Amino acid sequence: MDTKKTFVPVERNSDFSIHNLPYGIFSSDSLSPRVGVAIGNQILDLSQLESAGLLPTSDMPVFHNNTLNPFISLGKAIWQQTRARLQSLLDADNPELRDNQALRASALIEQAIVQMHLPIHVPSYTDFYSSREHAFNVGCMFRGPENALMPNWTELPVGYNGRASSVVVSGTDIVRPSGQIKAPDAERPVFSPCRKLDFELETGFIVGRSNALGKPIPVEEAHEHIFGMVLLNDWSARDIQQWEYIPLGPFNSKTFGSSISPWVVTLDALELFRCPAPKQEPLPLPYLRETRDNNYDINLEVSFDVAGEETVISKTNFKYMYWTMAQQLTHHAISGCNMQVGDLLGSGTISGKEKNSRGSLLELTWNMSEALTLQNGESRHFIEDGDSIVMRGYAQKDNVRVGFGEVRGKVLPAHNFNF
Repeated sequence: MDTKKTFVPVERNSDFSIHNLPYGIFSSDSLSPRVGVAIGNQILDLSQLESAGLLPTSDMPVFHNNTLNPFISLGKAIWQQTRARLQSLLDADNPELRDNQALRASALIEQAIVQMHLPIHVPSYTDFYSSREHAFNVGCMFRGPENALMPNWTELPVGYNGRASSVVVSGTDIVRPSGQIKAPDAERPVFSPCRKLDFELETGFIVGRSNALGKPIPVEEAHEHIFGMVLLNDWSARDIQQWEYIPLGPFNSKTFGSSISPWVVTLDALELFRCPAPKQEPLPLPYLRETRDNNYDINLEVSFDVAGEETVISKTNFKYMYWTMAQQLTHHAISGCNMQVGDLLGSGTISGKEKNSRGSLLELTWNMSEALTLQNGESRHFIEDGDSIVMRGYAQKDNVRVGFGEVRGKVLPAHNFNF
């Protein structure tokens, strides 16, 4: 296995090895927002390398922008050329950047002193429902095991169009939403702050290549349309959703916030970790049938952070996803829907078979029938004000590790409405 070495200090268990080089948008007191890649605990400022004529994009500058969209729009050949060039520049045996003390001093910045921003402009956001274990668990709660999966679930990737404007970067506080809540024995709903605020452990992928209106994306070409992946916490107001979702699905229970990690990990960086998806029965219709493996072996975990003390409450893996990203994208575009560069598509909650691998509090507490006990002795059924939810993810094979960092969000009290 190729284990590249870099002259930049990188700890053994760092998410950000030379095999990764995820893209993000950062700024500091002296630097305006621009594109960088993470390497170890530092960020390499690509705008400076571009200005120095060291990158394939130097003749068409894209890295002094506050989103990744201009770079992504250049296409996969440029993504791959840029990645290869960055790995070469960071290689321990290449003196080009290693021995350029002035450029190194200005272009390598400590992550601890920068502010990270939303890495992409998101034209549209779609959320799927593609974990069989999650869908089965939720269905069992509300319909029983015999009717847990709806008839269409094993035939197509179920999804809905979300709200792109409320996609926020990790570290952004989330205000508890308010809305209509109806108790089962009540005649009418009440207006109230959400009482069952939940997280959803997801990943999201970024569309990197558009398709024309009316032109579908074949499933065997879908991976060519995907730039990379992020961690995604699709916050969910369960009690608001239970009342509003019939007949058209989630609305205000989902629109108040979806948090993503600041680093976008490219599919090229994840290639080593590609793996088969679970067996699909019945065999999907021809337009969804895949001939290559399109799942990825990515470890995922969720922690509660209460007053700085973390408790890991769930560990699972992306490889359990029943419907792949390629199938999700193909199904989304099969009607002729024109996907755009920067579109964000969420995986849906990712759960495994074991109880401690469930990807939401709705499942972990079985809709409040079982409490979670935290490290500090407190218990939780759902998220309380002041709690932070932290999600992390990484893929590893032998000595090669490719990680996502984290996506973190703290819940603030609901607004006080004087009606």
